[in-house]
Amino acid sequence: MCGRYAASRRPEDLAGIFEIEQWEPEETLAPDYNVAPTKEVYAVLDRPLKDADDPKPVRQLRKLKWGLVPSWSKTPEGAARMINARAETVHEKPSYKRAFSSRRCIIPADGYYEWVTAAAERELEVEGKKKRPRKQPYFVLPADGSVFAMAGLYEFWRDKTLPDDHPQAWWVTCSVITTEAETSPLAVAPAEGPRALADIHPRMPLMLTPDRWDSWLDPSRTDVEDLRSLLAPPPPGLMRAYPVSTAVSNVRNNGPELLKELEGPEEGTLF
Repeated sequence: MCGRYAASRRPEDLAGIFEIEQWEPEETLAPDYNVAPTKEVYAVLDRPLKDADDPKPVRQLRKLKWGLVPSWSKTPEGAARMINARAETVHEKPSYKRAFSSRRCIIPADGYYEWVTAAAERELEVEGKKKRPRKQPYFVLPADGSVFAMAGLYEFWRDKTLPDDHPQAWWVTCSVITTEAETSPLAVAPAEGPRALADIHPRMPLMLTPDRWDSWLDPSRTDVEDLRSLLAPPPPGLMRAYPVSTAVSNVRNNGPELLKELEGPEEGTLF
């Protein structure tokens, strides 16, 4: 899954990486080293400009809220539960299928956090022999330091309790697509601990390599089977993972120190 990630790149840098044609300076977000559900995040999308005469899609960097609210939803409640969409079923789930066919985006990140779920821990919890110990968080990122381009969906929702001219009348929300975690060896693994992403968690965000960015963002591509071909996992061996402080487990903590690599798991935590 993807429940927390880091995003520290400036919009100017993202504009160069993704060949952004339009972004509004007033939508600039501060670097966020502990992005959590319902926060505002950057998303890259191809869409005609609002009120423009030219219907041609324009690549934009937009500020969206993480946690998708379907257009048909009566209230925005439940958005925090819809931060992830499974690649295996995104084309058929009522909450996601319309966005999958025409409103796809890329959610840029430095990398994502995941907490180890070890077999020994699960056994102790099931047997009731021990209180759930602290889990060791890991930061997962491209081994070459490039942007982690997460496949995403976005949706518009109208708050009918507000007038048309109200600044919060329309919500634009998004969700990260996840896939099965890689079982192949990490490009760079910690000295002790997981050797593959699947050792950390059975799911991972679907990372899009640059050769898929244009196809994924193209709103003219609407054929479901064609789009599903873009959901294939990236080539193995692109990722690294390392342990970080358990401070990241508290969403109130936020700063570059959360990305500091530890020599090994913190005392009292599990692999």
